[in-house]
Amino acid sequence: MRIGDVRLRHVSGRMRFEGDFWEERLIRPVDVYPKYRAQGPEVLPKTDDGAYRIETFFVEIESDEGVVGIGGPIPREQAFLIDADLKPHLIGADPLAHEVVWDTLYRVSVHGRKGLTMMAISAVDCALWDLKGRYFNTPVYRLLGGPTRSEIPAYASALGYSVEPDRAAERAREFVRQGYTATKWFFRNGPADGPQGMVRNSQLVSALRGAIGDEVDLMLDCWMSWDVPYTVAMAERLEDYEPRWLEEPVLPDKIESYAAIRRQVRVPISGGEHEYTRWGLKALMDAEAVDVLQPDIYWAGGITEMLKICALASTYDLPVIPHGHSTPASAHLIASQPTSVCPLLEYLIKWNEIHQFFLKTPLKPERGVVHIPETPGLGMDLDEAKIESQRIVRWTD
Repeated sequence: MRIGDVRLRHVSGRMRFEGDFWEERLIRPVDVYPKYRAQGPEVLPKTDDGAYRIETFFVEIESDEGVVGIGGPIPREQAFLIDADLKPHLIGADPLAHEVVWDTLYRVSVHGRKGLTMMAISAVDCALWDLKGRYFNTPVYRLLGGPTRSEIPAYASALGYSVEPDRAAERAREFVRQGYTATKWFFRNGPADGPQGMVRNSQLVSALRGAIGDEVDLMLDCWMSWDVPYTVAMAERLEDYEPRWLEEPVLPDKIESYAAIRRQVRVPISGGEHEYTRWGLKALMDAEAVDVLQPDIYWAGGITEMLKICALASTYDLPVIPHGHSTPASAHLIASQPTSVCPLLEYLIKWNEIHQFFLKTPLKPERGVVHIPETPGLGMDLDEAKIESQRIVRWTD
């Protein structure tokens, strides 16, 4: 069996949602500049009837025996890279030989070891695993060595919700009512916001802890936008609220800063969402920089590379809790690993409305847990009823 075609499918549709989808945004590294700090949350385009316009790409890899694997959703720039740079190395390759395919793409993309090219390789890799599962008529987690469990606890990741303390507290209480035993919230203030920003951050965390009680885990995300002194000072303020972790306090290349923070604070530190491949994550491990690793399957190298990252992490006794870009891929990977390695699944409440919008069988938590599916592959079939327009885009033709 060989790869006969690689297609980039552009789809669009209308998503119904009451109210403003993005109520607030998180702090960003570029917010050190006033021009960017003043910007509000992202605005999704609306149609005439008030629905939100959703457009994205999926990569489809088809074998010469007619088996198709699907990866995505991905943005246009990744789709272009797959079509223009990666496709020539895929056509004619054995779609079941994921190791040699991954290694070939890595070696021909030496300038793409991090960033968009590696993200494109990740999407291709996930599509190949979907194809492999369909070929063998089995869920991917069985091909990866699982299942190690029948359900996975998920935490409610609240990106895009208001961080006004009263509104955040009510949303957090609702997550608990839905059965979640952990929730993550995102800061809006950082060093450039001065002492009052620290007060606002503290008020948010106080309101959240008061809303969910002591038995529910609370995680806090700084999204690479703080520095060492600020993080140390904030950790001291937040310590009594017992956060499960403080996430990505500094830019990903500042591994020494991560390690310095971890040595000085009593709050666990997490990171690795914006790191790539086993080599990037190993640098964090070697530096003793984090307590929790959070690589993204669709960014760090795909399922093939995540297996290596998990194996490395197990030798350092560090848990891997993948960033929640893709719930289907995350669930299959986590279900194949011991609970000591992958204990938890991140479920980005709002992002999953977008990322799983076009899927026929979106994978969503029930009472705070995700039940692992029995369908072949990764469960990436598209729902034609949700697709209002679609076309195959070939930049290289």
